[in-house]
Amino acid sequence: MMTNHVLAPAGLLLPHTLLESNAFATLAAFVAINTVMYVALAVAKTLPKVYVTDWIRRNNERAEPRGIDPGAADSGPR
Repeated sequence: MMTNHVLAPAGLLLPHTLLESNAFATLAAFVAINTVMYVALAVAKTLPKVYVTDWIRRNNERAEPRGIDPGAADSGPR
C-alpha cells in the first residue's frame, strides 16, 4: 500500500497566491529597505566621527597661532 506524503521544510508554509500578492511585495520591499538602512546606520556608527569644521575654515579663525611661544602650537597639550 502506497500513501502520498508531501514532505515540507520546517517552518510556516504560505500559499502561492499570497506570495504573489501586492501586499506581500510591499511588505518585502519595506523589509528590504529597512534592512539596508539598518546596515548603513551600523556601518556609520563604526566609522570615526567627521567634523565639518576640520575641513572648512571660518572667517574668524586665525591662519596661525599668535601665542608668545611660537613652537607651543606644535608641541600639543602639556
